Amino acid sequence: MMQTSQSAQPGMSENVAGLLCYVLGWVTGIIFFLIDKRPFVRFHAAQSIVVFGGLHVLNIVVGIIFGAGFMMMGGWGAFGLGWVLYSLINLVALILWILLMVKAYQGEKFQVPVAAGIAQSFAGK
Repeated sequence: MMQTSQSAQPGMSENVAGLLCYVLGWVTGIIFFLIDKRPFVRFHAAQSIVVFGGLHVLNIVVGIIFGAGFMMMGGWGAFGLGWVLYSLINLVALILWILLMVKAYQGEKFQVPVAAGIAQSFAGK
């Protein structure tokens, strides 16, 4: 009697599903976390949620802090500093986005420091 394994499921391969976990950041992470139960895919989905959800929240916080600083101080210094930080956060997000998609497609379980530990506990491993 032949047993079917999770890797023998018809449909999308694990590496493609892992890549797709990152395509729209935390949004596709949530979708794949809910619909795909394979450990490799769940890890990448959870890591996508943690990394890009965290960066999204950080962008919002930076915007609020420096927007309030601009309004209260009436100067462009807070706005300029906020813009620089916002740009750096988005540059890091772009680099991580590309790196994580490539590594997932190559079948690697690339772990982002700090986020991977949270993602592993979140994914149930």
